[in-house]
Amino acid sequence: MKRFYKQAGVEQVEDGWRAVLDGRGIRTAGARAQVVPTRALAEALAAEWAGQGETIEPATFHLRDLADFAIDAVAPARDTVVAELLAYAETDTLCYRADPDEALYKRQAHVWEPLLAAFEARLGVRFVRISGIMHKPQPEATLARLHAELVACSDYALAALKMLASLSSSLVIALEAIRPGADAESLWQASELEADWQVELWGEDWEASERRATRFEAFRLAMRLVELSR
Repeated sequence: MKRFYKQAGVEQVEDGWRAVLDGRGIRTAGARAQVVPTRALAEALAAEWAGQGETIEPATFHLRDLADFAIDAVAPARDTVVAELLAYAETDTLCYRADPDEALYKRQAHVWEPLLAAFEARLGVRFVRISGIMHKPQPEATLARLHAELVACSDYALAALKMLASLSSSLVIALEAIRPGADAESLWQASELEADWQVELWGEDWEASERRATRFEAFRLAMRLVELSR
């Protein structure tokens, strides 16, 4: 598509802020008004439009896609999104460890245990640790507390959590990632611990390396959405 506007900017509206193209407001993929809660997020969305050349490249609108998801998919179905996210707690990767006599177990305990223990202390919850792949249910009180934590999240935080939990296979890592000042690199390394272990054993080809780099960029993008929407 050829560029059809000269300037991208922002303006304040009744319910928040929005990016505008030559003074006209943008709509989401679902045809809703793309109104966001902060000027910072609106400016970042406008920057994606301003950065286009003579031909618009849809694949470069990363923040727009996430913002649209928050508006079009999360806001009308918050209960469903919360339930989908809570399911990650039942199979959280941080809780599933190798057998205690395996070297991998020691690596998992060294990296995962401090992260999980700190999360438990912060929320006042307890997770069951499992050696092996057999599922064990988590305590109802833990799930109830996590449910309350998710319900309190904004639409934009829930949209980010969907991406973060999917990428990390961990609700704990996802919730830690949306905290102010979260360290993307350390959280990503925790989520990729088992993949890194396999690379140490067998090596990694360049295609797999490129895929991991792309996934990490998506992880950081989700964190950025939350930061901009606060």
